[in-house]
Amino acid sequence: MDAKTGEMSGGCPFHGDSSVRSLMGRTNKDWWPDALQLDILTQDGRKADPMDEGFDYCEAFNTLDYNALKADLTALMTDSQDWWPADYGHYGPFFIRMAWHAAGTYRTGDGRGGAGSGQQRFAPLNSWPDNGNLDKARRLLWPIKQKYGNHISWADLFILAGNVAIESMGGPVFGFGGGRKDVYEPETVYWGTEDLWVDQGVETRIIPEKDKQIDGPLAAIQMGLIYVNPEGPGGNPNDPEGMARDMRETFARMAMNDEETVALTAGGHAFGKAHGAVPADLLSGSPESEALQLQGFGWITDDQMIKDGRITTSGIEGAWSNNPTQWGGDYFRLLFKYEYELVKSPAGANQWQPINQSEEDMAPDARDPSKKVPTMMTTADMALKRDPEYRKISERFLNDQAALDDAFARAWFKLCHRDMGPKARYLGPEVPAEDMIWQDPIPAGSIPSGSDVAAFKSAVLSSGLSVSELVKAAWASASTYRNSDHRGGANGAHLRLAPQNGWAANDPDELGKVLAKLDGLRGNISMADAIVLAGTAAVEKAAQDGGFDISVDVTTGRGDASAELTDAESFEPLEPFADGFRNYLRTKATVKTEDMLVDKAQLLGLSIPEMTVLVGGMRALGAVAGNSGKGVLTDRPGTLSNDFFVNLLDMGTKWTSVDGSQDEEFIGTCRKTGAEKWRATRADLVFGSNSQLRAVAEVYAQSGGEEKFVRDFAEAWVKVMDADRFDLTMAKYHN
Repeated sequence: MDAKTGEMSGGCPFHGDSSVRSLMGRTNKDWWPDALQLDILTQDGRKADPMDEGFDYCEAFNTLDYNALKADLTALMTDSQDWWPADYGHYGPFFIRMAWHAAGTYRTGDGRGGAGSGQQRFAPLNSWPDNGNLDKARRLLWPIKQKYGNHISWADLFILAGNVAIESMGGPVFGFGGGRKDVYEPETVYWGTEDLWVDQGVETRIIPEKDKQIDGPLAAIQMGLIYVNPEGPGGNPNDPEGMARDMRETFARMAMNDEETVALTAGGHAFGKAHGAVPADLLSGSPESEALQLQGFGWITDDQMIKDGRITTSGIEGAWSNNPTQWGGDYFRLLFKYEYELVKSPAGANQWQPINQSEEDMAPDARDPSKKVPTMMTTADMALKRDPEYRKISERFLNDQAALDDAFARAWFKLCHRDMGPKARYLGPEVPAEDMIWQDPIPAGSIPSGSDVAAFKSAVLSSGLSVSELVKAAWASASTYRNSDHRGGANGAHLRLAPQNGWAANDPDELGKVLAKLDGLRGNISMADAIVLAGTAAVEKAAQDGGFDISVDVTTGRGDASAELTDAESFEPLEPFADGFRNYLRTKATVKTEDMLVDKAQLLGLSIPEMTVLVGGMRALGAVAGNSGKGVLTDRPGTLSNDFFVNLLDMGTKWTSVDGSQDEEFIGTCRKTGAEKWRATRADLVFGSNSQLRAVAEVYAQSGGEEKFVRDFAEAWVKVMDADRFDLTMAKYHN
């Protein structure tokens, strides 16, 4: 991880607790075993989504009365409801927290999390301790969601409500991009292995003296938190170095650098208050564990306590600013004006209170504006003053309000849009014209003529480059795509730039030779198109060599990114630690190799048959990392055939583990003679050992399955090559 760029270096994505050897970690069934299970109703391809097959959310959003919606949201900010009154008569801070916590689950390690599908509505997020009482924020929005119906998704509404909240209190907003489509079931995301939430004494994920670090793709410091424990590392307020360390590591794993971390912390805490007015044991359970009659509400207290404002969420109590519903510089002014002493909140949480605070700097009571109460700071806030690097930034913002305005607006926009991917996916009248480097901007490409494409493909096949070399290069380019945050992919040809051109999985020396040759042959075709077209030409030739004439119709018109517009360090988390499609594994990990293959397939948006046919095809084409030959279960590599499945399922072969390989490499020998026939890995043998994968493999291995295999491979290949073409798929919504 780099503190300047806020990005995490590539590494093993799963290296933590060896007791949980799964990409699942703890699941909703683990947390709430008595909750109603609906999985049985989504078997056999049945979907949870109630929308009609032809429903197009982007089209619906484009017909939204956007200004009317914003006006309704603005009115809601000060329309205090008796059942959940607004602090200071303004819901703005509440909706900022809701939006922040919807977006703040994003992590760079695997691109998962974020606000993109409205996951805050479902377990486990709806019941995380850090999301306490946000169930009420969502219910406050329900009349507006009901009014505008399918024209606004919950996912978009969460973020837009946060934006409107900031605007309604005079704060700076950089823009808004819509287009987040709701889902209707919890997504399977690895949130960690701990079996306790943060408020139950779970150990922090960074303990230097135990050589303990945050597990792979995770970002939050403890289970059930969005970022850090605001009381301090493991709740310890007297560890300033540890507090700054935790903040720096956690925010970096969520794509934020030091300046963005300071701006977001100060900007978010310019508004509203924390809640810790009563001991937490007076509250009921989380929404997912509560009784039917509570209708999805959790953390319940009695009506009088709610009316009086005796509410507990984080356990910390008080406002950061003396003007908690007005944007300005009071946060930093108070932070640096006073010395602070450690005190306990009414709920027993550690927090910091100004010493000898003047009445004019105190905050109004959240329910009675005639009363004045001391402001406070969390241990995390104190880090902006105690840590030397954070302090430099904070002092600059203290003395330059315009700089804070700009930094907060940009950081908030990034927080809320980082998981949306290319700017082409943004919709609405408030999409900023400026391109940010974290959006991976790519210049528009041009579509080459059919004759130019044909001539290029012919030249490639006569160039001396092998089928496997061409296929590997195209796969290395396109398979970086992640449908989690829509980063990566072939568009832009980042493969020819650092860091991708040096990744071990890409066989850099071989790749350099291939790219140089393609560059000399491409003419007016972009390099991004050339890489994909060359791989596609190789697939077509390999199919023809196998007896099948097919046309693999990938799109063209990709642009080429420049090194100047490429933040190389931000691409490091995309580097594959394992890629079972190429039979690549950097080193053995805690999680099984076949689990990482499935994880990769999910990030590519592939189904079980698509994953299966692509692995079999890549093996037949000899497209394995390092040209190791592992898994190439064919006597005719480079020909697109179903040989991988035929030979894997051949009962005449006996498989044994290679000594010292830790069950990662296997030898296939002839049962009759004992002669070695093949070498394979876990990513190969799983298609014979797992009953569900074997059932699919048998379809491709059986007599008559040859043509289906070739055509299914070609279709799945196109899906991967074109996965990131949002410049085409979204174009109709921008006209």
